[in-house]
Amino acid sequence: MPFDRQPTISVIVPVHNGGESFHRCLASIFQATPPQEVIVVADGDTDGSWLVADRLGAQVIRLPVAGGPGRARNEGARHAGGEILFFVDSDVTVPADAVSRVADLFARDPSLTALIGSYDDEPAAPNFLSQYKNLLHHYVHQSAREEAATFWGACGAVRRDAFTAAGGFDESYGRPSIEDIELGYRLRQAGHKILLCKELQVKHLKRWGVLSLLKSDIFDRAVPWTQLMLRHRRLLNDLNLRTSSRMSGLLSFALLSSLVGALWRTALLAAALACGILLYALNAPLFRFFRRKRGLTFALRALLWHWFYYLYSSAAFVAGVLFYPTCRGISRASQPGKLTSSTGRP
Repeated sequence: MPFDRQPTISVIVPVHNGGESFHRCLASIFQATPPQEVIVVADGDTDGSWLVADRLGAQVIRLPVAGGPGRARNEGARHAGGEILFFVDSDVTVPADAVSRVADLFARDPSLTALIGSYDDEPAAPNFLSQYKNLLHHYVHQSAREEAATFWGACGAVRRDAFTAAGGFDESYGRPSIEDIELGYRLRQAGHKILLCKELQVKHLKRWGVLSLLKSDIFDRAVPWTQLMLRHRRLLNDLNLRTSSRMSGLLSFALLSSLVGALWRTALLAAALACGILLYALNAPLFRFFRRKRGLTFALRALLWHWFYYLYSSAAFVAGVLFYPTCRGISRASQPGKLTSSTGRP
């Protein structure tokens, strides 16, 4: 592709019963700088989401049975004609310059294989957990290195030839999980460059509750991500896997153990206090971020929940390690199938 030519962009949106959030997502895409095509893959939906996409002018692909976003994205890629595949989740809205920004970044850097964005700092759902979770995601991405080591399916673009050569997303993840992270691992292992574009920010519309958040964090993220790291024998020092986060996980267990032990030996309260001080010191920048964005009360609540997050994420890591030997014979992603295009393109 010549350096001075804008690449063609195919926006691909997988959806399963997307509701009003999906309507807002598509409206934002069509209001942005128009891409060459918008492909919506209705992944076994039963709420008529595909009709919304059809009315707005998207190319619609209907899958009769839900198979997860990885399979849906692959199906969209098979029908795509653009040089760049721009994946967008059905529960986000994109800014007006999203498509043009993606095109410009790829046009300016021929060595760039993929790029990802982040959530913005104004999540739509007003409840505490939704604000906490999305602001945390924003903070982690905005403070990470621009040379990324992973991919992100909610707002991520990749050159179609590299995506096809990698075999696309691993379709064995039957529900939203780490299929995008796993693809990023393979792209990096193949020597490809992935950029974290901090200016490319999308708004998350999802409302998190206690059960939905715990289920997603533990069973869809922490456990499979642990097993992915063990399979690749690679522990990153970036995003949620920074050294400070791993140390915080250990300190959270030490704090809990000290508090429980203090029921019998009050001297352990001093150890608990020391662990709490160290935990705060490690997470002080995040606490200041929460306070700046939502005030002191929110920051205190968020800090306490974040310590709880360290506890259950660390426990999930241990579970992932313990169960890994029983899963080694199940190849979830080591040899993804060759992705071919229905348009006849390689």
